[in-house]
Amino acid sequence: MTALKTLIFTIVVPGTVAGIIPWLLVQGSTGAVLEVPSVWMLGFVPLVLGVGLYLWCAGAFTFIGKGTPAPIDAPTVLVVQGPYRWVRNPMYLGMGIALTGEAIVFPNLTVMILVMVALLFAVVTLSVIRYEERTLRQLFGADYESYTRSVHRWIPRLRPFDKPF
Repeated sequence: MTALKTLIFTIVVPGTVAGIIPWLLVQGSTGAVLEVPSVWMLGFVPLVLGVGLYLWCAGAFTFIGKGTPAPIDAPTVLVVQGPYRWVRNPMYLGMGIALTGEAIVFPNLTVMILVMVALLFAVVTLSVIRYEERTLRQLFGADYESYTRSVHRWIPRLRPFDKPF
């Protein structure tokens, strides 16, 4: 059941931000797809990597954390495995990477999509992370504090975090 809830959340929230909104932007513009295949592939690579990173994180939340990415059904186990071994917010990074790939694929929408990326990181940094970190401190206490001292919010570590709690 948790996997189904994660799937529904993924379709509704990141699917809207990184899928439906850019698709609607493309529908409203002319000549949206880049004609040069090699450059198009340069955008396709981060798009696929970003989506893959998000899905890896969502899977970790579901199967390790026993919850979903949705705040109303958050993991009950502190997830410090998978991509969380390198950076504290890989799910948001994955969405930003995917959107950046879309900006390369659709050059006439680059500015608009990069504004979406900036807004995503601004909203996440100013409000979502504040809520999440406060909640994680309350739920996991010293384990979360140890994790935050070792793993940066946005800049990935060179070596994975592997300290057991």
